Amino acid sequence: MSDLPRKAVTRTAKLAALPLGFAGRATWGLGKRIVGESAEIVGQQLQQRTAEQLFKVLGELKGGAMKFGQALSVFESALPEEVAGPYRAALTKLQEAAPPMPTRTVHSVLAERLGEDWQELFLEFEDKPAAAASIGQVHRGVWQDGREVAVKVQYPGAGEALLSDLNQLSRFARLLGPLVPGMDIKPLITELKDRVSEELDYDLEAQAQRTHAEVFDDDPDIVVPDVIHQCEQVLITEWIDGIPMSEIISNGTQEQRDRAGQLLAHFLFSGPARTGLLHADPHPGNFRLLPGGPRGEDDWRLGVLDFGTVDRLPGGLPEPIGEALRMTLDGEAEAVYEMLCAEGFVKESIELAPDAVLEYLLPIIEPARVDAFTFTRGWMRSQAARIGDPRSPAYQLAKQLNLPPAYLLIHRVTLSTIGVLCQLGATVRLRDELEEWLVGFVAEGEAEVEEGEEADEDVYETEGTAAEA
Repeated sequence: MSDLPRKAVTRTAKLAALPLGFAGRATWGLGKRIVGESAEIVGQQLQQRTAEQLFKVLGELKGGAMKFGQALSVFESALPEEVAGPYRAALTKLQEAAPPMPTRTVHSVLAERLGEDWQELFLEFEDKPAAAASIGQVHRGVWQDGREVAVKVQYPGAGEALLSDLNQLSRFARLLGPLVPGMDIKPLITELKDRVSEELDYDLEAQAQRTHAEVFDDDPDIVVPDVIHQCEQVLITEWIDGIPMSEIISNGTQEQRDRAGQLLAHFLFSGPARTGLLHADPHPGNFRLLPGGPRGEDDWRLGVLDFGTVDRLPGGLPEPIGEALRMTLDGEAEAVYEMLCAEGFVKESIELAPDAVLEYLLPIIEPARVDAFTFTRGWMRSQAARIGDPRSPAYQLAKQLNLPPAYLLIHRVTLSTIGVLCQLGATVRLRDELEEWLVGFVAEGEAEVEEGEEADEDVYETEGTAAEA
């Protein structure tokens, strides 16, 4: 039996202790204020201590606690550096590992799902997990035909743990809000809960992965391991080596960072157009940088893992996204506003000034305005501060906008990917990907820009913009 359901009381107690810890720190902060320390310094200390406790607890648990932590970790770029720095290592750990499942439990699941003679299916099987995540862990092995494989084994009781943790976290979502400025935590938890049944279904995951593996077969830039065998609670795929994206973030060269960022953007926008599916779990633990890209051994390809959460988009990303983005860049305030109303981003009961909406959107789409854009933590923090400050016009306008259900997962995936790009500090030719893959971004009949045309802003550096935003 898994340690997930058996230790449910312990898990619940740890999560329930979080709001008590928040309250205790608030009292501590009040005492510091009474003895004369400034509100700003005390606020930073409170935020840092709260974040450290939160990620320590999430890092000790699997299930929904870890899933939430992984989803939140990609927004680390939005946090003030003095807060983010001390627990960046904890975030990286959340992206890559969790406490392992006992070997006897792994063997029990494999025997139940593959048969008592399951070991005969493998030439080799490593009992020590190569990776552990929110609902399952991965073991390295060699399949009976000699292929190296990744054997993904689902924790017994993972579904109950996921829902229990997320329900518990949603009860004090309001207290977690200040950890990531400009982000509403409760819809994130709700959306994670809505996806639980899909992520637990390895049959759906296998279908999505097979589709991607077939479409990206022989692709020069993207590598998706094929599915070898799938049954309830067990998914066996080809093994791929490579440098985890988290390692590139922590100590990769600038060349590796730029290449990883470009490939990640390429996969985000080309994937839905080519497969009809959107990979919806873009945290760094799900990506590898593989040597030997289209330009030779010194080049890199992107390995993509974990297709447990996908958005089904038969026509690719919705055309209104591309059209609204193009019209925003062209300054067509009225047309953008009309489209946002038609798609449900502005409710019928709300009336906004089109020019104010345009002013709100333009800073967010800076990366699409230029040939190449350098994503930085400073830029991400500036956007979070602009939207998260209650005194800001952007904050007041954002509160009146609506996010239609059809766009919810697309929105989270896009934000998460941008968060990873900022963690990488990558310079990315995002506009190239938008022009090639995003329907509606290039107007019908629009003339191609002549080669050699003067372009003074080929690379748009942003490190100095945080204070200006």
